[in-house]
Amino acid sequence: MKKVPCRLPDSELDIMLVLWHNKPPMSRLDIERIVNKKKALAPTTILSLLSRLEKKSFVAVTKEGKNNLYAPLVSEQDYQQKESHSMLERLYGNSLKNFVNSLYQGKHMDQGDIRELSDFLKEMEQNLEEH
Repeated sequence: MKKVPCRLPDSELDIMLVLWHNKPPMSRLDIERIVNKKKALAPTTILSLLSRLEKKSFVAVTKEGKNNLYAPLVSEQDYQQKESHSMLERLYGNSLKNFVNSLYQGKHMDQGDIRELSDFLKEMEQNLEEH
């Protein structure tokens, strides 16, 4: 896994999600148009968020004419892996069982979720046996 610089606040994560789910590099205007479908942010706010992401080494900036173009330096998968591991460690003592139990006890899982999880675990077990 590539080293992920740090955990992102929600506002910066929103910008990264736009970059990850669209075709980079993207201009600030392109990013702004997509972000504003979810919540209205001023152009200066988006520029500020992009600047912070650049300083944190999450995005690369290239100049094209008068526009800056932004592209992710950290993949969504790398970020998800780091955040998942961090959350599991901090909140559940690195125990998947405690995490799943929390979801189950909180009534956030139905029979379909349990079946899907069971199938996934069986698939992982088969993959481990093959290697």
